[in-house]
Amino acid sequence: MSQGPPDLQSQLDVLAKAGPEGVVPAVDLILSEADWCGASDIHFQPSAWALEVRFRIDGVLRPAVTLPHDLAPNVVGRLKVMAELLTYRRDVPQEGSIRATGATAVDRRVSTFPTVHGENAVVRVFNPSAGHLSLGQLGLPTAVLSTLEGLLQERSGAVFLTGPSGSGKTTTIYACLRRLATDGDGRHIVTIEDPVERVLEGVSQSHARPGTEFDFARGLRSLLRQDPEVIMVGEVRDRETAAVAIEAALTGHLLFSTLHAGSACGVIGRLLEMGVEPYLLTGGVRGILNQRLLRRLCDACKQPEGDAWRAGGCGKCGGTGYQGRLLVAELLTPDAEFRRAVLRKADADELELVARQCGWVTIRDTAATAVAAGQTTSTEVDRVLGPPTGTRSTTPAKP
Repeated sequence: MSQGPPDLQSQLDVLAKAGPEGVVPAVDLILSEADWCGASDIHFQPSAWALEVRFRIDGVLRPAVTLPHDLAPNVVGRLKVMAELLTYRRDVPQEGSIRATGATAVDRRVSTFPTVHGENAVVRVFNPSAGHLSLGQLGLPTAVLSTLEGLLQERSGAVFLTGPSGSGKTTTIYACLRRLATDGDGRHIVTIEDPVERVLEGVSQSHARPGTEFDFARGLRSLLRQDPEVIMVGEVRDRETAAVAIEAALTGHLLFSTLHAGSACGVIGRLLEMGVEPYLLTGGVRGILNQRLLRRLCDACKQPEGDAWRAGGCGKCGGTGYQGRLLVAELLTPDAEFRRAVLRKADADELELVARQCGWVTIRDTAATAVAAGQTTSTEVDRVLGPPTGTRSTTPAKP
């Protein structure tokens, strides 16, 4: 019936026979199995015939188990109870959190969404250990790490992080804030987040609520009167937040934030689209970090293929050929030539060309290095970054 773990499926089949009475232990089993597998997300997706459960492991959704379709409302209802959502409202999307306690507790964010077959539910898992990684433990390329550590010494300016959801941006920002909070410099560090994912010692954290009187823009304006030296804004989503963030960066504050763009150079274009003037960007932006997580080849079964390696498949990696993930990144620090290109509103392609002419190493370059080192495959790089454009390739060059 399922392509997932046979032991778990057989246990759930037994519980399913008990009807609604078996739902609570069934949900507990699924959540425990997801934690054991290291899943970042758990998908509960009803179809016309069954409730399909899938785990996102190493960035890829994998079938886990299935349950009878008639139990789907009960399963989603149980998740709603755990997240303190309205169980009787099945016609609107809802969001909530399952807060756990204890040293190794795992926090989960629950999102429900009505569909023609019933409610979808997605549970995002927040690994407590990931929130405590140091900068050195992130696995950033050596040159990127060195430059980022230099940016942490700045007293003003904005450092933006970009990348898709689940690419580790928050983990990286938290590592930066933790470094700043423990370097003995005594700087006042404050954050505005949605939500606060991890509590950081020595950092004043607040939870913004978009759509209310305490959104990112209004919260940031008020925060500037709290005598901050380092500010983290969870995300720049709109014109007003962008304007206030750059204003803060230009008035003696070191600011960190995230912004959705396809590349480091693309962040400049997004800020221009939000109405930030080019001369403000050239003065305010200190660095832009673009990062992705690639699946790491399983050392137990990877196989040589020409000048690189290919994925095999064994019991250790669940037959996928990959185990764990590695971080690849590009860090752009604008120089004089790049700033001149920004002032004339050059597009992302031209900005990248200017940066590369000055020796900038792109994320695809660092990914190619990882392929050559046997850490991942060009197939995985293209899956995450998309096919290479022009003449660039992630296939390592022959000596």
